[in-house]
Amino acid sequence: MPRDLPRTAAHASAAHARAAHAQARLLRRLVLRASETAFGRAYRFGEIARADDVVGAFRARVPLQEYESLREAFDATRAGVPDVLWPGRARHFAVSSGTASAGKVLPRSREHLVQDARFSVRVGMRYLAASGRGAFLGGRHLSIPGRTEPDPLQPGAVVGEVSGLVAEAAPAFFRRFYQAVPNEIAFLPDWEAKLDAIAAATESQDIRLIAMVPSWARALFGRVRAAHARRTGRHVDTIGEVWPNLQVFVSGGVALSSYRAPLADEIGRAVDFVETYGASEGFFSYQDDLADPAMRLDVRNGVFFEFVPFERLGEPDPPRFSIGEVEVGVRYAPFVSTLSGLWAYGVGDVVRFTHLDPPRLLIVGRTREVLDRYGEAVHGEEARAAFEAACAATGARGADFHVSPVVRGGVPGHRWLCEFAAAPDDAGRFADVLDRHLVAINRHYAIRREAGAFRPPEVVALPEGHFLRWMQATRSRVGAQSKVPRLRDDGEVADALLALLGGAVVGAEGAQEGVN
Repeated sequence: MPRDLPRTAAHASAAHARAAHAQARLLRRLVLRASETAFGRAYRFGEIARADDVVGAFRARVPLQEYESLREAFDATRAGVPDVLWPGRARHFAVSSGTASAGKVLPRSREHLVQDARFSVRVGMRYLAASGRGAFLGGRHLSIPGRTEPDPLQPGAVVGEVSGLVAEAAPAFFRRFYQAVPNEIAFLPDWEAKLDAIAAATESQDIRLIAMVPSWARALFGRVRAAHARRTGRHVDTIGEVWPNLQVFVSGGVALSSYRAPLADEIGRAVDFVETYGASEGFFSYQDDLADPAMRLDVRNGVFFEFVPFERLGEPDPPRFSIGEVEVGVRYAPFVSTLSGLWAYGVGDVVRFTHLDPPRLLIVGRTREVLDRYGEAVHGEEARAAFEAACAATGARGADFHVSPVVRGGVPGHRWLCEFAAAPDDAGRFADVLDRHLVAINRHYAIRREAGAFRPPEVVALPEGHFLRWMQATRSRVGAQSKVPRLRDDGEVADALLALLGGAVVGAEGAQEGVN
């Protein structure tokens, strides 16, 4: 596949400077637009907009924000009060976590949703440029947008998952020529019924592009094969037999790496995978080089980015870096100011830049996705890499996993709850590879293992579909944005998963132990 041509060092620094300049101009436009809002007046946005160094002035004046620090403003905006965070009255609200009635609900301007719909088109065009193959433009595109509904707190407003809000803002040409699933099916309220209806509506179409959260693709694919068999009387083993012209899978919502191999098996033919990074707050980056998993930061999509070093996130006044100040290899927590009126707002992810020309990054976890109760300091990126290494070493195909602490005989360790599309050929070796990989890449973990202060990993093999059953049992609504948390140190998720299971645990030493 074609790759971007190498650039000179001078070109690299110039490209990095252009990205920083674009971000500064965007921030100036954002604060100027919002200067007469309640938030803008409180923080004197008019003065910030006139400052020679708009980034420095914004950083000095506006503190970092979390949901709770903006809750009063969010509540007023959702109640229909105009000009609180962004000019005018907000009519669209994205459910960031929880439900529409309880949880984090963020305002989204119509202008920002249109920008994000254009972002999706831009991803396709960048893929065309990278691959040189345009056959995906000759057929239908399949996605599973989340549910939206009238907002009970404001007549005329809409609340729901951001994918659904963006789908409603999709360009007319896309809905007419490419959209495989009509909106009356895409927005069905019952998740299981929606998957069945999507399968029935699309199995006979010429699907050439799929865009969805990868964790849901396998659930849909089984239904598609079943619907195809019912209609044709012909059993198929792979989704490529149903959609022989499928060319590209565009992934978002969760890290693709753990799902890529199982999806490739289910598709059964060579397709390209393109990863994107979007959230309820905005759409941030996309893969523009098929040979490089890092994603290019979109510096012009209505989002101004600041990056706080993850290791200093808990400090009272941590350093904040713009795109022109970040470094390769450092873990950062992104904070965003957006075309919807979020200001220095923490996204909750952890990223790491791999290039600065242009800026490309990887999502390496969540800010709360660290196991450090016993000083082991294992991050989500490291756990995911260990899981993938263990799968590769044992012929396994991983579907999902969750890790939590466990103490046996007074010695702590980690319990890995793993769902496999194909089980490892040696469960004890799988656990051993997890252990050795973490020892090799994490000195905190290695020191504790070598000192005998930390146990080898315990692995619980969950039956296929177990994480879905857990979500259905513990959440009021399962939808396109429902995700499996990778790491939790409180044991809440692990306890709920195990409550649905009876079985045994296999440690790295191959010994059988009861599940407690």
